[in-house]
Amino acid sequence: MVRLVQIDPALRPFERDLELRMDNYRRTREALTRGGSLSDFANAHGYYGFHHTDEGWIYREWAPAADALYLTGEFNDWDAQSHPMNAVGNGNWEIRLPGDTLRDGMRVKTVVRNGEHLSWHIPLYARRVVQVQNPDGFEWICEVWDPVEPFPWTDEGFVPDSTLYIYECHVGMATEEYRPGTYREFADLVLPRVQDLGYNSIQLMAVMEHPYYGSFGYQVSSFFAASSRFGLPEDLKYLVDRAHAMGIAVVLDLVHSHAVSNTVEGINCFDGTEYQFFHAGAKGNHPAWGTKCFNYGKHEVLHFLLSNLKFWLTEFHLDGFRFDGVTSMLYHDHALGSAFTDMRMYFSMNTDTEAVTYLQLANALIREVNPNAVTIAEDMSGMPGMCAKIADGGIGFDYRLGMGLPDMWIRLIKEQRDEDWKLDNIWRELTVRLAKTIAYVESHDQALVGDQTVIFRLAGASMYTDMDRACHNPTIDRAIALHKMLRLLTISAGGSGYLTFMGNEFGHPEWIDFPREGNGWSHHYCRRQWSLVDNGYLKYELLNNFDRDMIHTCRQYAVMREWAPTLRVLNQNDHMLAFERSGLVFVFNFDPQYAHEDYIIPVSVGRDHEVLFTTDDERYGGFGRIGHEPRSAFIEGHTGPALELGLPPRTAMVLRPADASAR
Repeated sequence: MVRLVQIDPALRPFERDLELRMDNYRRTREALTRGGSLSDFANAHGYYGFHHTDEGWIYREWAPAADALYLTGEFNDWDAQSHPMNAVGNGNWEIRLPGDTLRDGMRVKTVVRNGEHLSWHIPLYARRVVQVQNPDGFEWICEVWDPVEPFPWTDEGFVPDSTLYIYECHVGMATEEYRPGTYREFADLVLPRVQDLGYNSIQLMAVMEHPYYGSFGYQVSSFFAASSRFGLPEDLKYLVDRAHAMGIAVVLDLVHSHAVSNTVEGINCFDGTEYQFFHAGAKGNHPAWGTKCFNYGKHEVLHFLLSNLKFWLTEFHLDGFRFDGVTSMLYHDHALGSAFTDMRMYFSMNTDTEAVTYLQLANALIREVNPNAVTIAEDMSGMPGMCAKIADGGIGFDYRLGMGLPDMWIRLIKEQRDEDWKLDNIWRELTVRLAKTIAYVESHDQALVGDQTVIFRLAGASMYTDMDRACHNPTIDRAIALHKMLRLLTISAGGSGYLTFMGNEFGHPEWIDFPREGNGWSHHYCRRQWSLVDNGYLKYELLNNFDRDMIHTCRQYAVMREWAPTLRVLNQNDHMLAFERSGLVFVFNFDPQYAHEDYIIPVSVGRDHEVLFTTDDERYGGFGRIGHEPRSAFIEGHTGPALELGLPPRTAMVLRPADASAR
């Protein structure tokens, strides 16, 4: 019996499907490795691409359908056919160049001949690709990159924390200036902010090279190249090394669910066929994204993708991956319009079993290369076994993103007054989960142009005029109160990890809009205005203070050590919610007008309780109406320990038993 069925008896009718899943995994793994390790198999980047040798340089490509390949570039004045590559079998081509024919930074392209037709391409394993201007506009060109001197890493022995507090980042928009930021600027200027806030990991977006900046990095063209918009590959290594020195893990936002359709910049049609890496025909085209869909059943594609994982782990010392678009990978129809209301939908003909196998192989490989690495699945479908061990019949991820949580908060804010929110529905959405979940109120998705951040939905145009500390516009007061309460409730009850997008912790105003023709190629909405926090007279700093203390408190007391909170009060009429988790007591009054006095909250520990902080503290933009004096857990006439608390409208507080130690 597959152990996953024992863990979740609801899967018993699908035991045969799970057995087939494991058969596919074992059969494919054996075919790829022939009894060896996945790590030994996943070394395509060590064979293909450009490499220094004692005699000079060697360059290799895989292009099985091509009639001929040539290397061209600055070294031969861009002569398309003066340097032919040699066919060496199994669709592989190579060329050896003596001495200093090439050098790091020299620009080259690959020319592929099919019949009489010549097409120019970026090498498949290019490690640096840059955009240059020519008389016809802009084009992308590969720069040879294989430095002889290794990067001076200082991070030996670094291990990520077991519980993730993730700061989701985009290096390019991490500057306040009207241009893309750089890896080094991020390392020197933004990482100290992350460390101060208490986040122990960053999730880097848009690192894999992509021709269209506005794609947020989700239309990858060169899978082995760190985006040159932000600097050199060594600059990214500097960022990672510095993060590790600060105790911060670095997780890459990985896009293996699809690829850009471009044929000159991307890997599409490199050898002249649409099916080199992708499915042929309509199956190879993503109907919603306009991108190309990988053929995960092809061993050469697995070689490319698995090697890509090992490359980022070993070359850049990354600590794991957030796999983008997992739901799209898992189903032949990409789950477009599917609600997944029936367990049979996970085990139907619509399930792409080859994609399941790839994800299992990917997780197995990552653990071989770095046993401490972390993997996170962006899956909306709730695929059973997503975060179960492969040996138990699972897919092997550590976490899944709690994508339903931001959807819930946005829906409630848009469609209902907060006094009409159903606390039982909110509690169920936060706490009912079968896998380790990264909880969050909003990520980059909720901040894109056409959408709005939580603070902007709550405050609207008042953000432009009334964020001065001396102003108390009721709209802003409500927005700030709920901004804090939603975050505190989500982090304390919603999962086994937590995430925020860069700047959202302090209520960064407006949306994100990348430079494009429609906005005059402006960077105005594609940057982070850190001065809003630093100038000393706006309420953004107060929200930043709250987020910092919230994160530090949750880490200090290991709030997510316990799987789920223990509910103590859920009273819809009073809009009151209280629960305990890992020794702390969390109490929320969502009533917009009524201040509860002497409200009884049962607790598990019969000792005085200290107030750690409240959302109403003045340093967080509150009104200082809640005292911090200890609260007795003994109430006359009440059976068992309980606290008698008073909470003003739209406030929350966190308490701990006296003498309770941090974890």
